[in-house]
Amino acid sequence: MGLRVDLTFDCVAAGPLAQFWKVVLGYEDEPPPAPFATREEWVASFGEPEEGEGGGAWLRDPAGVGPRLVFLEVPEPKVAKNRLHLDVRVGRGPDAWARVEAKAASLVAVGGRVLATVAGHHVVMADPEGNEFCVAA
Repeated sequence: MGLRVDLTFDCVAAGPLAQFWKVVLGYEDEPPPAPFATREEWVASFGEPEEGEGGGAWLRDPAGVGPRLVFLEVPEPKVAKNRLHLDVRVGRGPDAWARVEAKAASLVAVGGRVLATVAGHHVVMADPEGNEFCVAA
């Protein structure tokens, strides 16, 4: 069996953050593992949650190419800049910058923020919880 990489994000509100990243990447909710009918049933199979343990959300690439994304609610707030960020690539070509700008604008409409623009190259953004990422060709 080959290796794969999942990306797990600690966050304050898993549901809304997962919704944002579904728009960013075109991902979908990942179904629960068999034999569970719902994620809630799967989570309950682990027993009572620890104090301060929150919910979660699981996303997958419908094409099966990109990494699985997991959002887990934690009680502590983010205190420093992330040491890792994602680059969302929209593709190269003659209209690449227009696609970068359009993608950035669509993400602002669903809760993202533009932090900086390097014209003709990339847009630095933040998701609703302040995690930085770039939109680039």
